[in-house]
Amino acid sequence: MEHIFDLTTAQALGISLRSGIVYFAMLVLLRSIGKRHIGQLSIVDFVLVLLISNAVQNAMVGDNTTVPGGLVAAFTLIALSLFLNLLASRSDKVAHLLEGEPTLLIRDGQVLPQHLAREGINLLELQAIVREHGYAELADVRQAILEIDGSVSVIARSDPAKEHRLPPLRRHRTKAAAMLPPRR
Repeated sequence: MEHIFDLTTAQALGISLRSGIVYFAMLVLLRSIGKRHIGQLSIVDFVLVLLISNAVQNAMVGDNTTVPGGLVAAFTLIALSLFLNLLASRSDKVAHLLEGEPTLLIRDGQVLPQHLAREGINLLELQAIVREHGYAELADVRQAILEIDGSVSVIARSDPAKEHRLPPLRRHRTKAAAMLPPRR
């Protein structure tokens, strides 16, 4: 029972270093598969994530199965995540590197096939996304944008006959104007 808590400083540093290497390798690999796969996990993507987590466990902790060893690995992963989030919040370049940028999928009712291909989205998926947003046809969409979190924003084409107009602004009366008699 005692050996599950034994961890030397050298072992802790080794676990931390291996965990960091695995973290960055997984970050690069998952970043390379595209935003769409992260935003909405299909069953294939879900199985992939489960298997990756099992596959890299030994690479991070090696033969060390102690509780402190697992905690060192977890602490390292959380610390790296917090550090990268802090960097991304302070630097647009780092944010762009880590998160990418939104991708335009439809412009003025026209599908952009090169953008779909780059993001790994087929036409049937795009049509389903557009329908989920309440539009029957791709031609009804002014823009469809794959956001950095994997979600898709859909903006309708404006139809002057159906366009919603805001009511005219009412002029607010100042205190001084309130003391004056109303205009006739």
